Amino acid sequence: MTSTRERQRAAARARLEREMAERSARARKRRQTQAIVGAAAILVLVVAGTVWLATSLGGDDDDSTQQAAGTEGFSQCTYTETPKEGRPAQVKDVGLPPNQQANKGTQTMTIDTNLGPIVAKIDRTKVPCTAGSFTHLASKGFFDNTKCHRLVTEGIKVLQCGDPSATGKGWRQTDGTGGPSYGMAEENLPTDKRPPYPEGVIAMANSGQPGSTGSQFFIVYGDSQLDPNYTVLGTITSGMDLVKQVGAAGDDKAFAQQAGGGHPKKEVTITKLTMSDIES
Repeated sequence: MTSTRERQRAAARARLEREMAERSARARKRRQTQAIVGAAAILVLVVAGTVWLATSLGGDDDDSTQQAAGTEGFSQCTYTETPKEGRPAQVKDVGLPPNQQANKGTQTMTIDTNLGPIVAKIDRTKVPCTAGSFTHLASKGFFDNTKCHRLVTEGIKVLQCGDPSATGKGWRQTDGTGGPSYGMAEENLPTDKRPPYPEGVIAMANSGQPGSTGSQFFIVYGDSQLDPNYTVLGTITSGMDLVKQVGAAGDDKAFAQQAGGGHPKKEVTITKLTMSDIES
């Protein structure tokens, strides 16, 4: 006959053995679950990697073409950012426009100035990337309170604007050197037009190097025989009389020894520039 103490010890050993068995079973089940979850995670990664690889390298021809050209109704644009190191103070950084830009419909560009509004019509089918850039810059107030810094009255007849650093009273030697923190390729070059830049055209200035179009633009107020190297952005629909008044007032010849012309004697300040869609 066992004593009470011995029975208690036996019961305690039995409980301990049951607990150890249960712990072992739980641990085994936990390891099985972890193994299943781990395998599932690896499978997800493999599937995702396979899909990415197929999309990137294989894909069907239609998808590859669509990626290169952009989705329907949009063009794929490249805005090349200028290196931050060494940027001149005249560069105004307001970020980059989206790479995909609408290539259908038209826009109205309204240039509110101290002399009155100048309005232009922009055809997105011809200049999707340039129009997209202008829309981006205008939304950031990039052109607001800037002056048209250059007027040419001899040989060609243009009023040039769009330098974000041409502000305040008086003129500086750096006027005409400012722009955004990126450049883009030229579009809609008038290689088959004579003259390439007739009165009423609004076009983009550049440095003479391909892909150097930025924010500066010029309004042609008299037929001009320029080489067809400058993006034709659009056509002036109202306000040309204001530009001709500025042209008639003449310039100060500040750029006569360089690019030609000078600062307009009748100052033109852009108080606000806006872009709005008028057709889808």
